[in-house]
Amino acid sequence: MRLRNKPWAAELIENHPEVVESDPQKWKGKWTERFEKTSPLFVEVGTGKGQFVSRMAAAYPNTNFIGVEKYESVLVTGVQRVIEEPKSNLLFLQEDVHNITDFFSEGEVDRLYINFTDPWPKNKHAKRRLTHESFLKKYDEILTDTGEIHFKTDNQGLFEYSLKSFTHYGLKLKNVSLDLHSSDMEDNIMTEYEEKFSSKGMRIFRVEAYR
Repeated sequence: MRLRNKPWAAELIENHPEVVESDPQKWKGKWTERFEKTSPLFVEVGTGKGQFVSRMAAAYPNTNFIGVEKYESVLVTGVQRVIEEPKSNLLFLQEDVHNITDFFSEGEVDRLYINFTDPWPKNKHAKRRLTHESFLKKYDEILTDTGEIHFKTDNQGLFEYSLKSFTHYGLKLKNVSLDLHSSDMEDNIMTEYEEKFSSKGMRIFRVEAYR
């Protein structure tokens, strides 16, 4: 992903603590206190420009959402979305997913979304894939006993790798789709990349993994 420099992004993010939590470690194990309602907690890692998580928060007001994004020049677009249309059940974290266990405690997250992550196609970069075993261990720690991972991608190679990674880790799979937009799945909320790729006729792959 090519990042465009936005020198004003850091200041805008800093000026909106109601949208971006700057000290997530403070709320580890206490995220229900950070939101207005005590509700299930759904987290999207690599949330990008925030379209998916923002639309999810609007569609499911009785669920709390957190979008995690490392790059401020990308995240700032999502922040602007929420400034324009405030959502009390949505927060962003400008953090690296590598550190996800630093700001979510054991069994605190009900669902984790991984959407259109970088496929890192070279074998030597496999450990960077967000469905690698090292990441699954982190997710396993923060997910509830009934927690799920919902994964979408346009990259068939990454999808096949992820199916193997999930099953080798001991997770079960359900709702596996090799062409999501030709399936009968209802209420699918799209990311920016999903809209772009599907409009070109590209297949979207999707799976849900659980214990």
